Amino acid sequence: MTHARRWTIVGLLFVASLINYFDRATLSFALPMISDELHIGAARQGVLLSAFFWSYALMQIPVGWCADRVNLRWLYAAAFVIWSLAQSLIGLARSLTALISFRVLLGFGESIYLPGGSKIVSLLFRRAERGLPSGLFDAGTRTGLVIEGVLVPWMLSRFGWRVTFVVVGISALLWLIPWLIVTPRGLQAPANPENARPAGTRSCAASGGTECGGAAPGSVPFLARTRTLLTNRNLLGLCLGFFCFDYYWYLLLTWLPNYLVKVRHFSIFEAGLGASLPFLVFGASEPVGGWIADRLVRAGWNETFARKGVVGLGFMTGLFLIPAARVTNPGLVVALFVAASLVGISNGNQLVMLQGCAPIRDIGLWTGIYNFVGNVAGILAPIVTGLLVEWTGSYSPAFVLAAVMLVAGQLAYWFILGELKTPA
Repeated sequence: MTHARRWTIVGLLFVASLINYFDRATLSFALPMISDELHIGAARQGVLLSAFFWSYALMQIPVGWCADRVNLRWLYAAAFVIWSLAQSLIGLARSLTALISFRVLLGFGESIYLPGGSKIVSLLFRRAERGLPSGLFDAGTRTGLVIEGVLVPWMLSRFGWRVTFVVVGISALLWLIPWLIVTPRGLQAPANPENARPAGTRSCAASGGTECGGAAPGSVPFLARTRTLLTNRNLLGLCLGFFCFDYYWYLLLTWLPNYLVKVRHFSIFEAGLGASLPFLVFGASEPVGGWIADRLVRAGWNETFARKGVVGLGFMTGLFLIPAARVTNPGLVVALFVAASLVGISNGNQLVMLQGCAPIRDIGLWTGIYNFVGNVAGILAPIVTGLLVEWTGSYSPAFVLAAVMLVAGQLAYWFILGELKTPA
């Protein structure tokens, strides 16, 4: 496969990630209108915001398993159709029950994004090159939120929330045209990982497993592989660290627009702009963090130390979330949210650390487990935040909890996750 075609596929994954987050976060921007129309309180709003993650989290492991074995061209396309149609159906909902049902369906379709994207990157790029493409395709998620912060509030104020959901869902299907044109028909992990390396890379045997990762399928019995996987210290550290990161991230994603409207008294359009700036910084910093770590590794730094260091630096910026709930100046509030969003420099490197620990034959499965654990935080963060707001009448306890989660995540990465060694 040519260099240009590989990067074109990464570009399409970037756009798919953009649409993925655009669709899942539309509810966050529309929530003030929906809650007023359907009379939904803070605690039930938390349940509604959480519903997406019920199916999204549960599907991560089976989708990851499929990504390791099924043609990714068609798997990704089918999932894309499901989530686009689910998004449009939300506009037809007349009750909280219907809203929850369609959000669950949306989570089912969108579950392909990280296991599928990570698997594709691992097939197209060598391990030392994956930081930038991993950060780039995942940066589409935050870019979608930036665009959404401007476009969706305008659509909501002009057309209402029902038309907005229908138009956003149906128009996204246009992405399928370039995807089916550019991706090869055989976009699938071969049975022998020897054939999975990009052109110009060394064989798995020649590289000691560091390029492609691990023994050939079948050389390790399934039960032994499963036992090893469930007791793998690196996988445990990755999952715990990502859980803490996702708790922080999903609090911002689900509650920030509503917080700016209800607490800071922004208009819907002002809240969109106010939320889009942190999301912009979050997305822009992702490939930057991957690029910095890649440069350090190529300059001779120990890869484990370089990537953990960039992740740790990003996590520390999350502490800016605590004063964001306490200051009174609206401009300073947004500035602190922007500073707190530099956490994004960690995310591309989290994916590369995962790819660096998993055998290439199982990257989809590892990513599924990793994303499942992370998205359990997606289930909890909206509900816990809603309950804390209803019980205390303030967002401060919720913001402090999210910042503390990042501190715990650093401990998991530094003291549980070991060296980035691909297991056999």
